[in-house]
Formats: sequence, C-alpha cells, structure tokens
Amino acid sequence: MEDTFRHKGLRNRLVQEIAGKGITSEKVLKAIETVPRHYFFDSVFTDQAYADKPFPIGAGQTISQPFTVAFQTQLLDVQPGDKVLEIGTGSGYQAAILAALRTRVFTIERQRELFRKSQQTIALMGYKNINFFYGDGFDGKASYAPFNRIIITCGAPFVPEQLVDQLSIGGIMVVPLNDKKNQVMNRITRLENGSLKYEKFGNFSFVPMLKGTQ
Repeated sequence: MEDTFRHKGLRNRLVQEIAGKGITSEKVLKAIETVPRHYFFDSVFTDQAYADKPFPIGAGQTISQPFTVAFQTQLLDVQPGDKVLEIGTGSGYQAAILAALRTRVFTIERQRELFRKSQQTIALMGYKNINFFYGDGFDGKASYAPFNRIIITCGAPFVPEQLVDQLSIGGIMVVPLNDKKNQVMNRITRLENGSLKYEKFGNFSFVPMLKGTQ
C-alpha cells in the first residue's frame, strides 16, 4: 500500500471539509489527516475514500462517514494512554484514529469476516496499540476493565449494563442510541458517585448493534 502526495492532498481537503462542518479539535483533525483512509478500501475506490460519506465494506456493514468518526472521537475527548473500548471494529478505521491519538485500543467485532480483514489492514499500517477481539459487543471485555473511554460505532437499542460496569469513574461513553433507522448521539459520563450524566448531540444513522457473532 502506498500513501502518495495525492492521497495526502485528498486527506487535507477532507480535513478542511469536516472542520467546516464543526469539528474543532485540532488533535482529532490531525489524526484524520494522518491516517490513510484509502488503506481500508479496495484500490479502485481511492477517490471515494476521501469523500465525506459512508461506504460499504462487506458483511452488510459500512465504514462510517469521516465527519461521524471525527464527531464521535471529539466527544470522546481521549487523552494519551487512555484505555479505550470500541464496540464494532468494522473496517478498523475508527480504531486507527484512536491509535493515532496514542490511546490503548481494545476493539470487538462480531462479524468474523471483518474481524480478520481489519487485523490484516492494521498490521500493514504498523499500529501496535490495538487489541482485536472476536465476540459480542454487548458483553464488552470485563477482563481488561475498567476503561477510560468506551465508543459504540453502531446503533444501540439501549445502554448495555455490562459496558457501564466496565467504564471507570470519570470515564466517558459515546453511543448512538436507538435501533431504528436514526439514532441520537449520546455522551455518557460516569460521575464520582457512580451515577450517569447524559448529554445529547444530534441525530445520526448507523447500522444496528446486534447480539451474538457471525
């Protein structure tokens, strides 16, 4: 895989586009500018890789729109060294963005095809701070808890209790809530007394979060 001046130019244009749509975090914009999104696409679709649109990746799933990835990442407000649990690896692009922000990523995928493919892509990119798991995202990964941050990249019908239990005090979870066509983006903060603070940030459209594995 190559990352040419043309690819970097396309990424720079994408960064300007999503900044114009309201992404203000410099570190998130830098991560978008750094990670070659075309690595997650077949070579014939390079131009589509840098359009601010979702794109099919197989197994009935999509790679999220870059603005959506940036929006969720900005809400997550990660710090270097944070342990981040991602539910829904998909292509691996969101995990790569989090890795570029120097976090320790633990990502779960329920589709075996995507689980394998995303590992291959990330291995070629050289990230060492991403841990892949094949399993049911509703269960999380209790053996590695607590997590400073949890991000759900699919439409959740509810906030899974197991995931709340795995969120550290002061930790943040970003989740699109509703299993219908459209979801409301929520940021959930676990307060010192263990209670949850909910904040809502507009409507988005994700594939549904499903139980079990395939």
